[in-house]
Amino acid sequence: MTIAAVVIGRNEGPRLHRCLTSLEGQVDEIIYVDSGSTDSSVSFARSAGAKVIELDTSTPFTAARARNAGFEAIGDADYVQFVDGDCAVVEYWVEKAVEAFDNNGEIGIVTGWRNEIAPEASVYNAMAEVEWHRPAGDIVACGGDMMVRASVFRELGGFNPTVIASEDDEFCLRVGKAGYRILRLPEQMTRHDFAMTKFSAWWRRTIRNGHGFAEVGRMHPPHFLRERQRVWVYGALLPLAFLVSLIMGFRLGMLLVLGLYVFSWFRTADRLKYDGLGPWQARHHALFLTISKIPNLIGMLTYHRRRLRGADATIIEYK
Repeated sequence: MTIAAVVIGRNEGPRLHRCLTSLEGQVDEIIYVDSGSTDSSVSFARSAGAKVIELDTSTPFTAARARNAGFEAIGDADYVQFVDGDCAVVEYWVEKAVEAFDNNGEIGIVTGWRNEIAPEASVYNAMAEVEWHRPAGDIVACGGDMMVRASVFRELGGFNPTVIASEDDEFCLRVGKAGYRILRLPEQMTRHDFAMTKFSAWWRRTIRNGHGFAEVGRMHPPHFLRERQRVWVYGALLPLAFLVSLIMGFRLGMLLVLGLYVFSWFRTADRLKYDGLGPWQARHHALFLTISKIPNLIGMLTYHRRRLRGADATIIEYK
């Protein structure tokens, strides 16, 4: 049995050091795929013993493209651990994931919990910690940190390189449709260094999420359906209703719209408290989740505009 790791990154700096070091002794082969870094990432990866693939800069970078390039460069592996360069793989994770595969031949993907190394550093880090901690068991989709059965990856042709956001969801959906299980173990898998401290970075990331809602939702209509519906209501219809009420001087209409936003914020905060957050933290997170529908809408409209124009999709960077 052979295990390979595919690490993707761009200007990750010390985070890439932690990532590659964490894989030592856990896998048989490490492939690092670099998407145009201008720091020392490439030289460090080579010095650490990883096989380095530098993507051609003439073609738009996407995480899907990078992961596929990494897979193509591995040897005859049975399992492949995909991991982003800003994450460190937890000790013994690979062993636990392989054990899950060996116990059930129907499993195509095994994932675990991604945890943020400094959730207290910013509200954005704290929100990411909550976002990534989902119930264990059989799931429909997961993030890019995953271990994949190599034969399943080859069978399905890997990630779709044209998908620039939520490419991991899109791949997982095809894995599920092909009849394979996707399992989240109740184990810590990776420790992530989000390092997000600016509202502008969070805004761009949320635009990217919206792009993914639209793009993957068009390819697999049931997926992200509720997310898209919320965006259209709270990101488009209600702001439009407020604007019309403002122009017409209809104060009751304006108050009604604001009341709906307050109700949504309160309901979201209540749900977060139920999930274990403290009252203040729940209210704080809920505020950003309520605001997020606006950048989500921008991302969705960006996707549709690109699609209608036939324009090439380019990665939406937020760091």
